Amino acid sequence: MAKGQGKNEPRQPAAPLAPEERTVTIDGVELRLALPDDMPVMAVGNETVKNQLRACWIIPPGKGRREPPLAPRVLGPPGVGKTTLAFSVAREFTPEVFIFQCTSDTRPEDLLITPVIGSGQTIRYHASSLTTAMLRGGVCILDEGNRMPEKSWASLAPLLDNRRYVESIIAGIKIHAHPEFRVAVTMNEDASTYEIPEYILSRLQPQVRVGFPSVEEEKEILKVNLPYEDEQLIDLVAGYLGRCHKYELPVASRDGIHIIRYAQRLVDQLKLSAAEAVTQAANQIVGEEDALFLDPTYEPPEEPGISFADAEFLLSRFKPSGKEN
Repeated sequence: MAKGQGKNEPRQPAAPLAPEERTVTIDGVELRLALPDDMPVMAVGNETVKNQLRACWIIPPGKGRREPPLAPRVLGPPGVGKTTLAFSVAREFTPEVFIFQCTSDTRPEDLLITPVIGSGQTIRYHASSLTTAMLRGGVCILDEGNRMPEKSWASLAPLLDNRRYVESIIAGIKIHAHPEFRVAVTMNEDASTYEIPEYILSRLQPQVRVGFPSVEEEKEILKVNLPYEDEQLIDLVAGYLGRCHKYELPVASRDGIHIIRYAQRLVDQLKLSAAEAVTQAANQIVGEEDALFLDPTYEPPEEPGISFADAEFLLSRFKPSGKEN
Protein backbone atom coordinates (compact mmCIF):
# COMPACT_ATOMS: atom_id res chain seq x y z
CA MET A 1 0.00 0.00 0.00
CA ALA A 2 1.35 3.41 -0.91
CA LYS A 3 2.63 5.75 1.72
CA GLY A 4 -0.14 7.81 3.28
CA GLN A 5 -2.96 5.35 2.64
CA GLY A 6 -2.55 3.67 6.01
CA LYS A 7 -2.83 0.01 6.95
CA ASN A 8 -3.63 -1.90 10.08
CA GLU A 9 -0.06 -2.98 10.80
CA PRO A 10 2.07 -0.44 12.72
CA ARG A 11 5.32 0.55 11.08
CA GLN A 12 8.63 -0.03 12.79
CA PRO A 13 10.07 2.86 14.85
CA ALA A 14 11.90 5.44 12.77
CA ALA A 15 15.58 4.75 12.27
CA PRO A 16 17.90 7.32 13.86
CA LEU A 17 18.44 10.30 11.60
CA ALA A 18 21.88 10.75 10.14
CA PRO A 19 23.62 13.98 11.27
CA GLU A 20 23.05 15.57 7.87
CA GLU A 21 19.32 14.77 8.15
CA ARG A 22 18.98 16.55 11.49
CA THR A 23 19.27 19.96 9.84
CA VAL A 24 17.41 21.67 7.01
CA THR A 25 17.85 25.14 5.53
CA ILE A 26 14.85 27.31 4.66
CA ASP A 27 15.37 30.76 3.15
CA GLY A 28 18.95 30.77 4.43
CA VAL A 29 17.95 29.81 8.01
CA GLU A 30 19.29 26.50 9.30
CA LEU A 31 16.91 24.50 11.51
CA ARG A 32 17.83 21.59 13.74
CA LEU A 33 15.05 19.00 13.68
CA ALA A 34 13.49 17.15 16.60
CA LEU A 35 13.52 13.37 16.97
CA PRO A 36 10.35 11.27 16.66
CA ASP A 37 8.73 9.74 19.73
CA ASP A 38 8.14 6.12 20.55
CA MET A 39 5.65 4.28 22.77
CA PRO A 40 6.37 0.81 24.14
CA VAL A 41 2.66 -0.15 24.12
CA MET A 42 0.12 0.17 21.32
CA ALA A 43 -3.58 0.77 21.89
CA VAL A 44 -5.83 -2.30 21.98
CA GLY A 45 -9.54 -2.60 21.25
CA ASN A 46 -11.74 0.36 20.29
CA GLU A 47 -11.63 -0.43 16.57
CA THR A 48 -14.52 1.95 15.89
CA VAL A 49 -12.50 4.95 17.06
CA LYS A 50 -9.38 3.71 15.27
CA ASN A 51 -11.29 3.46 12.00
CA GLN A 52 -12.60 6.99 12.44
CA LEU A 53 -9.03 8.27 12.84
CA ARG A 54 -7.85 6.27 9.82
CA ALA A 55 -10.63 7.83 7.76
CA CYS A 56 -9.50 11.31 8.85
CA TRP A 57 -5.92 10.73 7.73
CA ILE A 58 -6.40 8.80 4.50
CA ILE A 59 -5.66 10.97 1.45
CA PRO A 60 -8.40 10.39 -1.16
CA PRO A 61 -7.12 8.83 -4.39
CA GLY A 62 -7.57 10.25 -7.85
CA LYS A 63 -8.99 13.74 -8.21
CA GLY A 64 -9.28 14.14 -4.46
CA ARG A 65 -5.54 13.70 -4.03
CA ARG A 66 -5.14 17.44 -3.63
CA GLU A 67 -7.30 17.42 -0.51
CA PRO A 68 -5.18 17.51 2.66
CA PRO A 69 -5.79 15.06 5.52
CA LEU A 70 -8.28 16.17 8.16
CA ALA A 71 -7.16 17.46 11.57
CA PRO A 72 -9.39 15.68 14.11
CA ARG A 73 -9.74 16.47 17.79
CA VAL A 74 -9.79 13.39 19.99
CA LEU A 75 -12.03 13.98 23.00
CA GLY A 76 -12.59 12.03 26.19
CA PRO A 77 -12.05 11.87 29.96
CA PRO A 78 -8.47 11.85 31.30
CA GLY A 79 -6.75 8.48 31.33
CA VAL A 80 -8.82 6.61 28.70
CA GLY A 81 -5.89 6.32 26.26
CA LYS A 82 -6.57 9.07 23.73
CA THR A 83 -2.88 9.75 23.06
CA THR A 84 -1.96 6.07 22.90
CA LEU A 85 -4.80 5.39 20.50
CA ALA A 86 -3.87 8.31 18.22
CA PHE A 87 -0.20 7.24 18.32
CA SER A 88 -1.08 3.66 17.39
CA VAL A 89 -3.06 4.74 14.34
CA ALA A 90 -0.39 7.29 13.36
CA ARG A 91 2.25 4.55 13.28
CA GLU A 92 0.18 2.76 10.62
CA PHE A 93 0.88 5.73 8.33
CA THR A 94 4.50 6.56 9.15
CA PRO A 95 7.29 5.58 11.55
CA GLU A 96 7.88 9.28 12.30
CA VAL A 97 5.30 10.22 14.93
CA PHE A 98 5.80 13.22 17.20
CA ILE A 99 4.01 14.18 20.41
CA PHE A 100 3.90 17.81 21.54
CA GLN A 101 2.74 18.29 25.13
CA CYS A 102 0.63 21.44 25.34
CA THR A 103 0.51 23.45 28.58
CA SER A 104 -0.83 26.77 29.78
CA ASP A 105 2.69 28.17 29.31
CA THR A 106 3.08 27.09 25.68
CA ARG A 107 4.15 30.05 23.52
CA PRO A 108 3.92 30.38 19.74
CA GLU A 109 7.69 30.00 19.45
CA ASP A 110 7.52 26.77 21.49
CA LEU A 111 5.11 25.39 18.92
CA LEU A 112 7.24 26.40 15.94
CA ILE A 113 10.90 27.39 16.29
CA THR A 114 12.96 28.16 19.39
CA PRO A 115 16.22 30.17 19.30
CA VAL A 116 19.10 28.65 21.27
CA ILE A 117 22.47 30.21 22.06
CA GLY A 118 25.14 27.96 20.60
CA SER A 119 28.92 27.89 20.85
CA GLY A 120 30.60 31.18 20.04
CA GLN A 121 27.47 33.06 21.17
CA THR A 122 25.74 32.28 17.86
CA ILE A 123 21.99 31.75 17.62
CA ARG A 124 20.82 28.35 16.49
CA TYR A 125 17.21 27.58 15.62
CA HIS A 126 15.58 24.39 16.84
CA ALA A 127 12.40 23.17 15.15
CA SER A 128 9.67 21.88 17.42
CA SER A 129 8.23 18.39 17.06
CA LEU A 130 5.28 19.94 15.19
CA THR A 131 7.51 21.81 12.73
CA THR A 132 9.68 18.72 12.24
CA ALA A 133 6.62 16.63 11.41
CA MET A 134 5.55 19.31 8.91
CA LEU A 135 8.90 19.23 7.17
CA ARG A 136 9.36 15.45 7.09
CA GLY A 137 5.76 14.41 6.35
CA GLY A 138 5.23 12.82 9.74
CA VAL A 139 2.32 12.87 12.18
CA CYS A 140 2.17 15.24 15.14
CA ILE A 141 -0.17 14.72 18.09
CA LEU A 142 -0.84 17.92 20.04
CA ASP A 143 -1.52 16.39 23.44
CA GLU A 144 -4.02 18.10 25.76
CA GLY A 145 -4.49 20.93 23.29
CA ASN A 146 -7.15 22.69 25.33
CA ARG A 147 -4.57 23.52 28.00
CA MET A 148 -2.96 25.92 25.51
CA PRO A 149 -3.84 29.66 25.40
CA GLU A 150 -5.45 31.36 22.41
CA LYS A 151 -2.29 33.25 21.41
CA SER A 152 -0.55 29.95 20.67
CA TRP A 153 -3.52 28.59 18.76
CA ALA A 154 -3.57 31.71 16.57
CA SER A 155 -0.12 30.86 15.23
CA LEU A 156 -1.49 27.53 13.93
CA ALA A 157 -4.58 28.89 12.13
CA PRO A 158 -3.03 28.85 8.60
CA LEU A 159 -1.61 25.35 9.19
CA LEU A 160 -5.03 23.91 10.03
CA ASP A 161 -6.79 25.08 6.87
CA ASN A 162 -5.96 24.69 3.19
CA ARG A 163 -3.01 27.07 3.39
CA ARG A 164 -0.98 24.47 5.34
CA TYR A 165 1.85 26.71 6.49
CA VAL A 166 3.16 28.48 9.59
CA GLU A 167 5.14 31.67 9.94
CA SER A 168 7.92 31.97 12.51
CA ILE A 169 8.40 35.54 13.69
CA ILE A 170 11.49 34.42 15.62
CA ALA A 171 13.29 32.99 12.57
CA GLY A 172 11.60 35.23 10.00
CA ILE A 173 10.58 32.37 7.69
CA LYS A 174 7.44 30.72 6.33
CA ILE A 175 7.28 26.91 6.46
CA HIS A 176 4.94 24.93 4.21
CA ALA A 177 3.75 21.51 5.34
CA HIS A 178 4.74 18.35 3.49
CA PRO A 179 1.76 16.82 1.59
CA GLU A 180 1.91 13.75 3.88
CA PHE A 181 1.87 15.79 7.11
CA ARG A 182 -0.92 14.88 9.50
CA VAL A 183 -2.00 16.28 12.85
CA ALA A 184 -4.47 15.42 15.61
CA VAL A 185 -5.28 17.17 18.87
CA THR A 186 -6.24 15.33 22.05
CA MET A 187 -8.42 17.16 24.57
CA ASN A 188 -9.51 16.24 28.07
CA GLU A 189 -13.12 16.88 28.95
CA ASP A 190 -12.61 18.47 32.35
CA ALA A 191 -12.82 21.88 34.00
CA SER A 192 -9.09 22.61 34.15
CA THR A 193 -8.79 23.71 30.54
CA TYR A 194 -9.04 26.78 28.30
CA GLU A 195 -11.91 27.58 25.99
CA ILE A 196 -10.61 27.07 22.44
CA PRO A 197 -11.66 29.87 20.08
CA GLU A 198 -14.36 29.01 17.55
CA TYR A 199 -12.18 29.78 14.53
CA ILE A 200 -9.79 27.04 15.70
CA LEU A 201 -12.52 24.54 16.58
CA SER A 202 -13.96 24.96 13.08
CA ARG A 203 -10.58 23.77 11.72
CA LEU A 204 -10.20 20.81 14.12
CA GLN A 205 -12.80 18.54 12.59
CA PRO A 206 -14.24 16.01 13.02
CA GLN A 207 -14.64 15.20 16.70
CA VAL A 208 -13.54 11.68 17.59
CA ARG A 209 -14.77 10.61 21.02
CA VAL A 210 -13.02 8.01 23.17
CA GLY A 211 -15.18 6.60 25.96
CA PHE A 212 -14.54 4.17 28.77
CA PRO A 213 -13.85 0.60 27.60
CA SER A 214 -15.92 -2.46 28.49
CA VAL A 215 -14.76 -4.87 31.20
CA GLU A 216 -13.31 -7.25 28.59
CA GLU A 217 -11.51 -4.38 26.84
CA GLU A 218 -10.18 -3.20 30.21
CA LYS A 219 -8.80 -6.66 30.86
CA GLU A 220 -7.10 -6.69 27.47
CA ILE A 221 -5.63 -3.21 28.08
CA LEU A 222 -4.29 -4.28 31.48
CA LYS A 223 -2.76 -7.49 30.06
CA VAL A 224 -1.01 -5.63 27.24
CA ASN A 225 0.41 -3.00 29.58
CA LEU A 226 1.21 -5.44 32.40
CA PRO A 227 2.08 -8.76 30.72
CA TYR A 228 3.99 -10.12 33.73
CA GLU A 229 1.54 -9.25 36.50
CA ASP A 230 -0.65 -11.68 38.42
CA GLU A 231 -3.80 -12.75 36.55
CA GLN A 232 -5.88 -12.48 39.74
CA LEU A 233 -4.89 -8.85 40.18
CA ILE A 234 -5.87 -8.10 36.59
CA ASP A 235 -9.29 -9.77 37.02
CA LEU A 236 -10.00 -7.88 40.25
CA VAL A 237 -9.05 -4.50 38.81
CA ALA A 238 -10.80 -5.04 35.46
CA GLY A 239 -14.06 -5.77 37.28
CA TYR A 240 -13.53 -2.75 39.52
CA LEU A 241 -12.96 -0.45 36.54
CA GLY A 242 -16.15 -1.76 34.92
CA ARG A 243 -18.16 -0.83 38.03
CA CYS A 244 -16.52 2.60 38.11
CA HIS A 245 -17.52 3.21 34.49
CA LYS A 246 -21.09 2.10 35.25
CA TYR A 247 -21.42 4.81 37.88
CA GLU A 248 -19.43 7.36 35.84
CA LEU A 249 -16.64 7.72 38.38
CA PRO A 250 -13.42 9.53 37.36
CA VAL A 251 -11.41 6.28 37.41
CA ALA A 252 -9.75 5.28 34.13
CA SER A 253 -7.52 2.55 32.71
CA ARG A 254 -4.44 4.53 33.70
CA ASP A 255 -5.56 4.34 37.35
CA GLY A 256 -6.09 0.61 37.00
CA ILE A 257 -2.54 0.16 35.71
CA HIS A 258 -1.17 2.11 38.69
CA ILE A 259 -3.30 0.07 41.12
CA ILE A 260 -2.00 -3.25 39.76
CA ARG A 261 1.63 -2.12 39.73
CA TYR A 262 1.44 -0.96 43.34
CA ALA A 263 -0.63 -3.97 44.46
CA GLN A 264 1.92 -6.39 43.01
CA ARG A 265 4.64 -4.68 45.02
CA LEU A 266 2.53 -4.92 48.18
CA VAL A 267 2.05 -8.63 47.54
CA ASP A 268 5.78 -9.15 47.03
CA GLN A 269 6.94 -6.94 49.90
CA LEU A 270 4.24 -7.33 52.58
CA LYS A 271 2.91 -10.76 51.57
CA LEU A 272 -0.65 -9.44 51.34
CA SER A 273 -3.34 -11.37 49.53
CA ALA A 274 -4.36 -10.11 46.09
CA ALA A 275 -7.64 -8.68 47.41
CA GLU A 276 -5.95 -6.95 50.35
CA ALA A 277 -3.25 -5.49 48.10
CA VAL A 278 -5.75 -4.18 45.55
CA THR A 279 -7.86 -2.59 48.30
CA GLN A 280 -4.88 -0.82 49.84
CA ALA A 281 -3.58 0.28 46.45
CA ALA A 282 -6.98 1.62 45.38
CA ASN A 283 -7.38 3.54 48.65
CA GLN A 284 -4.02 5.24 48.10
CA ILE A 285 -4.43 5.89 44.37
CA VAL A 286 -8.08 6.79 43.73
CA GLY A 287 -9.18 7.52 47.30
CA GLU A 288 -11.29 5.68 49.83
CA GLU A 289 -14.63 6.83 48.42
CA ASP A 290 -14.04 5.48 44.92
CA ALA A 291 -12.31 2.38 46.34
CA LEU A 292 -15.63 1.32 47.91
CA PHE A 293 -16.65 0.08 44.46
CA LEU A 294 -14.13 -2.76 44.75
CA ASP A 295 -16.96 -4.56 46.55
CA PRO A 296 -19.22 -5.96 43.79
CA THR A 297 -22.24 -5.66 46.12
CA TYR A 298 -21.68 -2.01 46.97
CA GLU A 299 -24.39 0.38 45.84
CA PRO A 300 -23.89 4.14 46.19
CA PRO A 301 -26.47 5.88 48.39
CA GLU A 302 -29.18 7.69 46.51
CA GLU A 303 -28.96 11.45 46.57
CA PRO A 304 -31.84 12.98 48.56
CA GLY A 305 -34.48 14.45 46.31
CA ILE A 306 -36.49 17.61 46.86
CA SER A 307 -40.25 17.78 46.79
CA PHE A 308 -42.20 20.26 44.70
CA ALA A 309 -43.46 21.97 47.86
CA ASP A 310 -39.91 22.40 49.20
CA ALA A 311 -38.73 23.74 45.84
CA GLU A 312 -41.60 26.24 45.74
CA PHE A 313 -40.78 27.37 49.29
CA LEU A 314 -37.09 27.86 48.49
CA LEU A 315 -37.88 29.81 45.33
CA SER A 316 -40.23 32.09 47.27
CA ARG A 317 -37.44 32.84 49.76
CA PHE A 318 -35.23 34.17 46.97
CA LYS A 319 -37.93 35.84 44.91
CA PRO A 320 -37.07 39.50 44.19
CA SER A 321 -39.18 41.87 46.26
CA GLY A 322 -39.41 44.45 43.50
CA LYS A 323 -38.18 47.20 45.80
CA GLU A 324 -35.37 49.41 44.54
CA ASN A 325 -32.42 50.32 46.75
